[in-house]
Amino acid sequence: MNRKWLTIIVLASAQFVMVLDTTVMNVAISNVVADLNTTVTQVQMAITLYTLVMAALMLTGGKLGDIFGRRNAFALGIAIYGCGSAITGLAGNINVLLFGWSLLEGIGAALVIPAIASLVAHNYPESRDRAMAYGIVGAIAAVGVAAGPLIGGWVTEYASWRYVFFGEVVAVGGILAARKLVGDVPRVEQRPSLDFGGAALSMIGMGLIVFALLRIPQWGLIQPSGSLTVAGQSITPFGFSVVPFMVAAGLFVLKALMSHCRRRESRDREPLMHPRLLGIAQLRGGLSMLASQQLILNGIFFVLPLYLQIVLGRNAIETGLALTPISVTMLLGALGGPRLGARLGPRMTVRLGLGAMLVAAAGLMASVGYEMRGVAFSVALAAFGLGVGLLASQLGNVIMSAVESDSGSEAGGLQGTAQNLGASLGTALIGAVLLTGLSGATVSAVQQNPQISASVKEQVAIVAESGLEFVPREDVRTAAIDAGLPESEAAELMNDYGDAQLRALKQALLAAVLFVLAGLWIAGGLPTKRIE
Repeated sequence: MNRKWLTIIVLASAQFVMVLDTTVMNVAISNVVADLNTTVTQVQMAITLYTLVMAALMLTGGKLGDIFGRRNAFALGIAIYGCGSAITGLAGNINVLLFGWSLLEGIGAALVIPAIASLVAHNYPESRDRAMAYGIVGAIAAVGVAAGPLIGGWVTEYASWRYVFFGEVVAVGGILAARKLVGDVPRVEQRPSLDFGGAALSMIGMGLIVFALLRIPQWGLIQPSGSLTVAGQSITPFGFSVVPFMVAAGLFVLKALMSHCRRRESRDREPLMHPRLLGIAQLRGGLSMLASQQLILNGIFFVLPLYLQIVLGRNAIETGLALTPISVTMLLGALGGPRLGARLGPRMTVRLGLGAMLVAAAGLMASVGYEMRGVAFSVALAAFGLGVGLLASQLGNVIMSAVESDSGSEAGGLQGTAQNLGASLGTALIGAVLLTGLSGATVSAVQQNPQISASVKEQVAIVAESGLEFVPREDVRTAAIDAGLPESEAAELMNDYGDAQLRALKQALLAAVLFVLAGLWIAGGLPTKRIE
């Protein structure tokens, strides 16, 4: 096997491991909840914080690649990621899980992903080889996302979710051993310094936005259903939820980041990122489309396992198998996409992918029920996977081909930021639509049910104000009986909650449809012709 193929195997393997964790735990949510004595909301937070840490640190990770060397940054990130995986596998509570998975693994991935983008560009200078290399990396990334539920389901069912992370320790050890097969990017004579102020602004700005969106089910979007509490004091500015104020503050901080970078540039000091890069239309279009793709993909992958496991009662391996059509067609789309893109151009290829995703989301909405429509559900999943695969085949090359090679690491950092910020927003936003919809639909159904007493209706409304958990509906019946309700009333409450779950799931899928429609508009910023 020649050096060209060995290089892409090492880099694609690292990409696979980095993205696997964004979905591998979705099918094990109920197992993690029981094992760590936590809640779905807390596990949702862990999933979101993993991608948020990556997004917040990706620009910094790319800059560290310039300082230490891209292959050294790649190796350091892989080592940190392996340590995080080991700690996560041994976690005895949600806090240790957050430290090992969300923090350490996120830091490691923030070093690795920009380095991968830059190393691919350097090792494959010919346009045809580069397009194929980015197509392979994109395909493997897509397969990692899609294979996550199947791998996680199989390991969880026959062993424990912890072995997923122990397996990652072994995988990163192999990647570390093979890292020298990858040609390193030559270092510049004068190494840049790290912009600590810019790094801090980047982390604070993105952290405020995603964390606020993540807390919508608990705090409310506009009207407060709960509140941020500091030193025992509830924070509800002017009587409104704190969420829009935190989002506005995050946007303000990101604007301050751009001003900070321009000032450093004007003083001949190295900024965290060069704002001029965002003025490149092709780069800006590719980044926007990548963020949209990840938002939709991760939002769907948060919703579907909850439906399969909690509503239908499937175990982890059954959930993974049910999602297999996505894995198969995603790989086909990602591998066939470069050839299609060479004929139709990136814009048309991406829009074809978005069209398939739109049809898929509509099909999933029609398939959701207490009895799943198996054929329609599988066809919808296959269409969704094909669409995501087509997008994955194009966007890496669109982004990295928009800049000169000396800006490759920075472009890789921006690519990783867009990818993981989109993933964080997908889990946070579509998760928020799901959980907020669950509370609203449950209260509405209970209030209209004449078989439920006024006192129970009042109690449900009070509990729903702080957000309801997405649990098996039988758990609601058991809790109601334990609270002293008669069997008939407990059954009515269970049925209303179950109907509310289905409504909330369809609302979340409808939100995905709206994001796909937005993606069709964003795709207008992509090149129309083949990238040379």
